[in-house]
Amino acid sequence: MRPARRRFLAAASAGLALAPWARALALAPGEPSRTALGAARHRAAHQLLESPRVFDDPLALRVLGADEVRRLALEADRYRAPAARVLRAFVVARSRLAEDELSRAVADGVRQYVVLGAGLDTFALRNPYPGLRVFEVDHPATQAWKRRHLASLGIDAARGLTWAPVDFERDALGAALARAGFRHAEPAFFSWLGVTIYLSREAVSGTLREIARLARGTRVVFDFSPPRETLPEEERRAHEALAARVARLGEPWIGYFEPEALAAEMRALGFASAEHAGAAELNARYFSGRADGFRLYGSGRLMSARV
Repeated sequence: MRPARRRFLAAASAGLALAPWARALALAPGEPSRTALGAARHRAAHQLLESPRVFDDPLALRVLGADEVRRLALEADRYRAPAARVLRAFVVARSRLAEDELSRAVADGVRQYVVLGAGLDTFALRNPYPGLRVFEVDHPATQAWKRRHLASLGIDAARGLTWAPVDFERDALGAALARAGFRHAEPAFFSWLGVTIYLSREAVSGTLREIARLARGTRVVFDFSPPRETLPEEERRAHEALAARVARLGEPWIGYFEPEALAAEMRALGFASAEHAGAAELNARYFSGRADGFRLYGSGRLMSARV
């Protein structure tokens, strides 16, 4: 078996979750989503362990808090392991692509940014674009915890950030955004990272349909997983083992999409363009020429689309 395959399969069976989104039943009172915290730890570890950085986030460590930073330091060897590096590569690649595409949207005049399933994302706290209004959309329990957490760290999140609590399985995105002051007549940029695999196809399609109805020039970047049956056998077995483990935590993986079929569905919904990228494209874009072997493996995909 090739070393790259071994590293991927090790990552897939490591029991580390990717998504900064939690179903309500998986949240303990007064605590964040396990997956939101896990993604934040990997973004922070990337600031310390890889050079050059694929995704530069100067607030990634601070937003964790002192206790989590100490834990990260004590467990540094775990984060240097091949399994963790494979996982972290995807976490930082999706964040980098989203913020690169956001930069292009802002250059084209977009002044609204919606972070769906925000978790501990820090963009609103380091927003470099004057006039860009940031809306953070997340499960009410995760969002309430984040607001308390930032306040405890002395981080002022009021400036340039609007909170929009929503449960995608029950609430309409458009209505939640309207309550938060979102301007539906103007274009917006949406990032939706680490979420779709936890949602039903109906919830994903419904959210994409709402985005497609917004003003021309609106854009979205999100990640997704192809159907298990389309994966190579070894990868499928590892994927199913991890899916079972995540399900036992109360956060089952249920949303899978065939890339070309998803792109076609999005065009049918009203998107003018929909392009997906996998490991090969993302490695060429963000990981080429590295001497440390830090790169993507596996079947995770990113979709970029425009209304």
